Amino acid sequence: MDLDIPTLITFIIYIVGMVIIGIIFYRTTSTLSDYVLGGRRLNSWVAALSAGASDMSAFMILGLPGAVYLSGMSEMWLPIGLTIGAYLNWQFLAKRLRRYTEIARNAITLPDFLDKRFRDETMIVQTKILRIVSAFFILLFFTFYTSSGLVGGATLFASTFGWEYHTALWIGAIVVISYTFLGGFLAVSYTDFIQGILMFSGLIIVPIVAVIEMGGWDSTVSSIANVNPVYLDAFAGTSAIAIISLLAWGLGYFGQPHIITRFMAIRSEKDIPAARFIGITWMTFGLLGAVFVGLVGIAYFEGGGAGSSLADEETVFIFFSQVLFNPWVAGILLAAILAAIMSTIDSQLLVSSSALTEDFYRGFLKPNASAAELVWIGRAGVIVIALIATFLAYDPESTVLELVEYAWAGFGAAFGPVMLFSVFWRRMTAWGAIAGIATGGLTVIVWNFFEGGFFDLYEIVPGFVLGSLAIIIVSLLNQRPADHILEEFDFVENATYDEEKKKYVRKD
Repeated sequence: MDLDIPTLITFIIYIVGMVIIGIIFYRTTSTLSDYVLGGRRLNSWVAALSAGASDMSAFMILGLPGAVYLSGMSEMWLPIGLTIGAYLNWQFLAKRLRRYTEIARNAITLPDFLDKRFRDETMIVQTKILRIVSAFFILLFFTFYTSSGLVGGATLFASTFGWEYHTALWIGAIVVISYTFLGGFLAVSYTDFIQGILMFSGLIIVPIVAVIEMGGWDSTVSSIANVNPVYLDAFAGTSAIAIISLLAWGLGYFGQPHIITRFMAIRSEKDIPAARFIGITWMTFGLLGAVFVGLVGIAYFEGGGAGSSLADEETVFIFFSQVLFNPWVAGILLAAILAAIMSTIDSQLLVSSSALTEDFYRGFLKPNASAAELVWIGRAGVIVIALIATFLAYDPESTVLELVEYAWAGFGAAFGPVMLFSVFWRRMTAWGAIAGIATGGLTVIVWNFFEGGFFDLYEIVPGFVLGSLAIIIVSLLNQRPADHILEEFDFVENATYDEEKKKYVRKD
């Protein structure tokens, strides 16, 4: 592909803008809470769109359109499951977790929350194990997940500008490291906000222009039917197990650390309803746009509109951007793909860095470290993790990337049940949490080795179920939690925020 100067200029402007945001927020980051949680001051719009952008990644712009292009409407069950799961996550987990993390001694990371939620002076060893186990799974999955994102960014740079793969890899890595290193959580959240708008705009504009190019919706549907009417049937080639597996993707939301941190960082509980509406609206229309990109792609590329089919189905959005728009607009739309990739990588880097800093360095090595020291350890963690991920991404054909296929399931099964039970079940214990994380995460990994031997059921289903059972059984076998743990749980259930006192108090 020839180097297009307008497209290159657009990319450069976008990248420079992201780095400038990092520099701006560098001046407002003075504590570890600022760096990894933004001082809990995200408004509804930023919390909603940054959660959505960090969640969807290139899946919304590349993966889902490609899947629909390849299989048709039978892929609709996946976005339906995701939308339902995201709504339930905002509806049930967000408010309780926002309140609990502040009341539980201002917990700022997922392992930190679990440690403080189940703290008990009589079980100090168990709670340290809980912190280690949860941080370990976060680092394990996110290092490989980040590696995959870097490969995606390198592939985009290489295919768009004809750069050598490793050059493109390092350029992408340096950009993401720069603004995440400098500005921390606020830089990541505000860049994700902008990236979310860019992704949304691209997914709305591209299918509309493509349908117009095809002569209207009726003409587009007719062309799809001429290629193969099966593409228009949501039940074609599916089974009950396949539909359940696709819908079950929604379960993953309850355990995704990079999404959950947005709940912890939102300014107030009162902002959550608005954030939920904004986030689900963005997600619904974005996913519908992605589906229509794939569908119209069938008509355009397979139905003869373009004269030839695509060699790689996941490039359908890229090719639409190039053939339907002038180079300047194409540059903006291709930047939307980069935005989708970067919005997830930066969040993954930050969560991984916070696990290293809060859960290992301060948790074990230096409990009394100063605020400035912790911020710089966090920044160093970003560089270290990014470099490891870049090294793993050095071979674009690396089998390491296969872990991404079940990373979502791994997080969902390992942390989903634990997060739900921890905020809604007062009888849960530290050992129950440990058992739930280990059982859920390991079930996903083991299940994946036997893919095809267990009815092709998506591994998040058994992982989530077994993780939940492990929590219940082990907790009931343990002694009852200490009184102060139960009292704190009851306080969270009955608390309200007093604006004058600037803290939570009992409603009564």
